[in-house]
Amino acid sequence: MASSDQYKRQIMNDLAKGNTESLGDPEGSNYENFDDFAQRSSREERRQIFGRNLHPNAIPTQQMEPELQKAIAQISPRERDDVAREFIKQLEHRGLKERDLEKQLGLSTHHASRMNADDVSKLAAFTYHNHPDIFQDVLADQPGILKFLSNPVVGAVMGAIAAKWLHGRR
Repeated sequence: MASSDQYKRQIMNDLAKGNTESLGDPEGSNYENFDDFAQRSSREERRQIFGRNLHPNAIPTQQMEPELQKAIAQISPRERDDVAREFIKQLEHRGLKERDLEKQLGLSTHHASRMNADDVSKLAAFTYHNHPDIFQDVLADQPGILKFLSNPVVGAVMGAIAAKWLHGRR
């Protein structure tokens, strides 16, 4: 597609027509809504969907960053702590230490439990841009953030998820 507007229109048209790609779902994996999907789907199922749809090649970083800020601001402090803790843990496996991340990203602290929404947003944006595989893994473990993403480009991800719970309801 020549522009993101055309891409968005095509996704919405496909969804309106019931044109959904097969996600290779086993029978009986219909979901009632996003919360049902987040609770009942396997981590691997979520990882597969997010892996295809949540990376800088699909959604440019400059479009994803403001969405992450809004979404992270809306999740509960406990969920935010869990997300920050998981990002830091995964990034440490890549040799990035907490204090280095604090300095490099301008975080207010290196302690996940003390991070505010802005800190977690910076951490998420950094991970999305530089380590999309880690970003996808963390979202597979913490899918609640997705329901707060609103950018139409992110609609492709939500469309793939919607296809799962609409599958077989015709």
